[in-house]
Amino acid sequence: MSSANAPGPSLKITGGRLFDGLGSEQDNAAILIRDGHIAALGDEALRATADETVRADDWVIAPGFVDLCCNLREPGNGQKGNIASETRAAAHGGFTTVCASPETSPVNDSSAVTHLIRDGAASRSPIRVLPVGAITRGLEGDLLSDMAGLAAAGCVAVGNGSRGVRNARILRRCMAYAQTFGLTVMFSPENQALAADGYAHDGLVTSRLGLLGIPEVAETAAVMEMLLLAEETGVRLHLSQLSCGRSVEMLAEARRRGIAVTADVAMHQLVFTEEALASFDSRFHVRPPLRSEADRKALIAGVRDGIIDAIVSQHQPHDTAAKQAPMAATEPGLSGIESVLSLGLELVEMNELSLADLMRALTSGPASVIGRSARVAPGEPADLCLFDPEAFWAPGPRTLVSAGRHAPVTDRELPGVVRLTLAGGRKAWEHPET
Repeated sequence: MSSANAPGPSLKITGGRLFDGLGSEQDNAAILIRDGHIAALGDEALRATADETVRADDWVIAPGFVDLCCNLREPGNGQKGNIASETRAAAHGGFTTVCASPETSPVNDSSAVTHLIRDGAASRSPIRVLPVGAITRGLEGDLLSDMAGLAAAGCVAVGNGSRGVRNARILRRCMAYAQTFGLTVMFSPENQALAADGYAHDGLVTSRLGLLGIPEVAETAAVMEMLLLAEETGVRLHLSQLSCGRSVEMLAEARRRGIAVTADVAMHQLVFTEEALASFDSRFHVRPPLRSEADRKALIAGVRDGIIDAIVSQHQPHDTAAKQAPMAATEPGLSGIESVLSLGLELVEMNELSLADLMRALTSGPASVIGRSARVAPGEPADLCLFDPEAFWAPGPRTLVSAGRHAPVTDRELPGVVRLTLAGGRKAWEHPET
């Protein structure tokens, strides 16, 4: 968090519905914030004096959201965004902590790049930025990176971003090496030989439109390989951005066998299916691809049942040119961090998730993956998101903060307006009408 955002004046929040991140809900009498931390709750907070009071009568108060997969595009050429623009977009979406993908330019495979990211975040980010280091040099899947150096420099985990590790022997060495340093490995499971040149789900839509498909087995084969290797090496494995219902089944079975594995899913996988590509809309060229309705429902059930620990944004801002080409030539990825909450609230409205399920998957679930907590309790950092679930907003050029304008929904209003995001007690985002 920016040094400019050192703990500020005391703040009291009264009213609203309070979620603790673990699924319980209660009416909020008051929350008192001092010196960047929660000082008191309930009647004690209500009786205390503060420099500022915020009335949250019709709002939901939750721990600040935690994103395990966010591309900040820095270091990089700046066309697609930077730490300042993308962390402000994250705060607009209610996030107070983001894990920065190692897919930067240059790749975050050394302590020097990690320090560059951390220094940039310290001076220009209103929220916490936690770097994820590359598990192989240059993310090329050949030579192991200096994992000990990355951890010492401040990386909370190591991973392969969206790229695969082609050689199973190298994958095994990566896991064994990470285990010796107690590092969590974050892998996006994809068998590159099976995925080949595909860019859409190998299903009815690809057959109808003549698109090149990525079969489900490209993910499930990689999931099985990673689970078996994690079981052998004892490493803490995190499976990033699952897209198949079969993967959820395999994850549940692995946990029953005692394998230390967690997982996340991108919000767009819970909302959209392969049908989003029916009009050749390049915004929905994502990796892993949007799959079938059966997969979507299985992923939602995985979140609801706690098999999938976290919902992520998989935020990938692009410049306009990256999405203006024939679909096969466009770059994969959605600019989604500002709409995660709203799309989740639509799932709540459709009774596919409860609000408690959604809050858990955005707060305590992802926080536990990286060894953090996300609670509203005395002594905890004052990382909070206050949002109005009954208000609406329309994503567009005037409302989106990210440098990437290819949000998943730009043609209709969405529920859920973030009124206030607090990171360490400071205002990282405040809605103009608050």
